[in-house]
Amino acid sequence: MSGPAGATPHASSRAAVLDVIRAAGTISRVGLVKATGFTGATISTVVRRLIDDGLVLETGRAESTGGKRRVLLQLNQSSRFAVGVHLDHAGITYVLTNLGGSVVARMSRAGVGTDDPPAVVARMATEVDALIEGAGIDRSRILGLGLVAPGPMNQTSSMRLVPPAMRHWEHFRLDRELLAATRLPVVLDNDATAAALGEHWSGDVGGTATFAAIYMGTGIGAGLMVNGITFRGASGNAGEIGHICVDANGPECWCGARGCTEALAGPGAVVAAARADAELAAEAGLAADAEEERPRRLADFAAITRAALRGNATARELLERSAGHLAIAARTLANIMDLEQMVLTGPSLAIAGSIYLPVVQRELDRAFFSRATHPVTVRLSRSAATAPAIGAAALVLQAELVPLREGLRLPDNLADAEPGGLRAVR
Repeated sequence: MSGPAGATPHASSRAAVLDVIRAAGTISRVGLVKATGFTGATISTVVRRLIDDGLVLETGRAESTGGKRRVLLQLNQSSRFAVGVHLDHAGITYVLTNLGGSVVARMSRAGVGTDDPPAVVARMATEVDALIEGAGIDRSRILGLGLVAPGPMNQTSSMRLVPPAMRHWEHFRLDRELLAATRLPVVLDNDATAAALGEHWSGDVGGTATFAAIYMGTGIGAGLMVNGITFRGASGNAGEIGHICVDANGPECWCGARGCTEALAGPGAVVAAARADAELAAEAGLAADAEEERPRRLADFAAITRAALRGNATARELLERSAGHLAIAARTLANIMDLEQMVLTGPSLAIAGSIYLPVVQRELDRAFFSRATHPVTVRLSRSAATAPAIGAAALVLQAELVPLREGLRLPDNLADAEPGGLRAVR
């Protein structure tokens, strides 16, 4: 046998080796043998092919430990690129990342509004072209396009059960139309899941085995990662904490339930409460009544946050009340998944995260079921505003870099990995 489970030098071993090199930064062939459990012959064959394909570079030698200095390998970051797109009613965010997931170009444009889907797709294709051309990247080096959007997604075709403002996107064959318009392979996912993947891909979560990205844009959701693998559920829509009930007698949510986290804690709820307070509405400069206008809703949410940070007690009370509801949903998720870490991300938490973080952390410190065994650490994303788009690009990179045989976990310390160091996730 040439490696775990009798692996041979095919696509899965190639992907496994690439992912170890990505995670390690630089690593020798001997280090790859220890980290993957593949034989030296398999590693030599895979590495040679990766170098021939331009995906991996030899980059000097390690310090001598008494014998021959080992040649170090690293990803050729500029050999391939991926486009990530976050499609939302409030705005469309585009990023172009290199093979290592670093952003090399980004831009934001107007959201979908009430435009017909075909018109939006045509505009997106033009904007994707501008992104690639503006970065000076040869189109042949673009692996594909990842697109993420709010709400449940059918990863093979279109959106399902979308928020009311995007209801006209239901049943639209988004993948097929975008492929035809951009001439790039397309993969779909929801924005919260993509945000979690982006955090994992960036390496910001370290060796955390189980973590969640708590996402708040115009709505609320969560993405889950377990041992480096995205947990998607039966239909790819795990983590919908925006629709956990936090008040059985609460207001009706657009999803059909009552008392959902999103209905009580989402930006729309905060803005509606602030508009009902004439003094706060005047100080913050809120629109008189623009509940149906999601771009304006996010702008008003930002204005309320600025008022709170300036010392307006009413504005801070509204945000802390929202954070309290979100914290209960976050605790529920932490209890169910036995989380080690949470990352607060998304456009709304990019604005108000400094107010939400201590409330969520306090709730978990106080009432997380397994707190006597381990804490749950909460932190703000370093790229909260663009995390979904970065994660969308990472979806594309996964196809090239992440082991196809899921259930493998990379050792936390690759340099110290022993043969057979990849272990199965049960």
